[in-house]
Amino acid sequence: MCGILGLLSHDPSVDVAQEICEGLSLLQHRGQDACGIITCGPKGRFFQCKANGMVRDVFDTNALSKLIGSMGVGHVRYPTAGSSHHAEAQPFYVNSPYGIVFAHNGNLINTAELLHFMDATAHRHINTTSDSELLLNIFADNLQKTGKFRINEEDIFTAIGGLMEQCKGAYACTAMLAGFGIIAFRDPNGIRPLGLASRKSGSGTDYLFSSESVVADASGFVNWEDVLPGEAVIITRSSVSRRQVGKAARFAPDIFEYVYFARPDSVLDGISVYRSRMAMGDALAIEVQRVLKEKNLSVDVVIPVPDTSRVAALNLAQKLGLPYREGFIKNRYVGRTFIMPGQQMRRKNVRRKLNAMALEFANKNVLIVDDSIVRGTTSKEIIQMAKDVGAKKVIVASCAPPIRHSNVYGIDMPSRMELVAHDRSTEDIASTIGADLVIFQTLPDLIESVRQFNPKIQEFDCSVFTGEYVTGGVDEAYLQGLEKLRADNVKGKMLVGSLGTLEGKGGGGVNRNVANGANGHSEEHTSPSTPTHGGDTIGLHNGWGLS
Repeated sequence: MCGILGLLSHDPSVDVAQEICEGLSLLQHRGQDACGIITCGPKGRFFQCKANGMVRDVFDTNALSKLIGSMGVGHVRYPTAGSSHHAEAQPFYVNSPYGIVFAHNGNLINTAELLHFMDATAHRHINTTSDSELLLNIFADNLQKTGKFRINEEDIFTAIGGLMEQCKGAYACTAMLAGFGIIAFRDPNGIRPLGLASRKSGSGTDYLFSSESVVADASGFVNWEDVLPGEAVIITRSSVSRRQVGKAARFAPDIFEYVYFARPDSVLDGISVYRSRMAMGDALAIEVQRVLKEKNLSVDVVIPVPDTSRVAALNLAQKLGLPYREGFIKNRYVGRTFIMPGQQMRRKNVRRKLNAMALEFANKNVLIVDDSIVRGTTSKEIIQMAKDVGAKKVIVASCAPPIRHSNVYGIDMPSRMELVAHDRSTEDIASTIGADLVIFQTLPDLIESVRQFNPKIQEFDCSVFTGEYVTGGVDEAYLQGLEKLRADNVKGKMLVGSLGTLEGKGGGGVNRNVANGANGHSEEHTSPSTPTHGGDTIGLHNGWGLS
């Protein structure tokens, strides 16, 4: 899961790095592993700064002062494919053809065949395990085929259309061509979010691409529009061109964006994340009421797990006529535990992140509301915390149905064996996490909670609940290969930065003795707040850490 951003200023004398940095800080919830900015300055020269670490730590005043240029691309990263090595921090860059910068959010599912194509046909070297670098080179190869000294919008649309024919999976991308403009496109299923907005600037207009609308709101941009599934948008200082270049497919945005990932103040595909979470709380209240009556149980207080579930918990409490209390106090200096690498680190950070107030738990039957239960790590620790301070009974209500299947489109819940609901009944889940009772939202209620705000969307990607993948091409063999590479218990065995599959033409760190058949994912055990950079950035001078 990542956050992407592109910005073009109408005034060529304005440096956009500071504003991109501010935008990335608003997308920090989408990735805490690494971040980067590349700008384009005079004569098409690129300036880069990227490293492992949080936005606030990587981009100080000195780093930003070296990022010259009136257009740029930014990225915050949490790796679900490839490794956590700093060489895989985005944006990526290739110098041929024309000089291209590229940032990507999502995951490809046909990387093996694309890597073979890169090696055998395109003769392009892929230096990392990141499918973002692979996407960039597919795009570059398609542009190269024009054979032109100077390309135009028509050539770019054709190249992106070709990419959509070749690449399967989820991808929302921003790109920048040296001295030309910024580009955005979205996969034909529209799984990952992406939008654009504009802002009057003197005699012209500035333009923004972003994963979420909150960046536009905070930066004074207006007229937010979603990039449509299969659509490409090209923006230069003189024109905005939009075209549907991908073949028609089932529009199915990922419903988990609304459950957990997106900020509540964002609007994605015409749906307010905040309103959808309110509706989730209303629907969950009905299910909670039914189950409590069936089990002959009563609840004294409703307590949310901060922050994502607060909106739903408040609506649920109001609907049931129960007191709503903030029983867990959050340490805001600890990142999102869900996107922390490794079960041990996630477990350790739950208690660093949350503290239970005995006043709200002692001698009470407590209903804890969470957005979802994924690995069960957070839930188990939170339930134990509630019991440690005197709760009589702990009932957990989840705004999402049981998550029993891998996500292959860019969210790090890949191994089914890591999912607490996989092959377990609701009673077994409750026993595993230590709850007296667990109540899940039904899938129809979740879908309706989101869809009611944009009835034009006929379906959502609900693959983590159903095991049905909208792109096709995901079978048991694929899932098993993915699990071998991504499961927490093998990540530590993978090589970082070394060459692997296809004789070094794209494996970049996958040890053949560990797993075969899909992208790799390894971990560097480095604090997300500590920037790291080893000087081996790919193809472009990196300005991070220079005084």
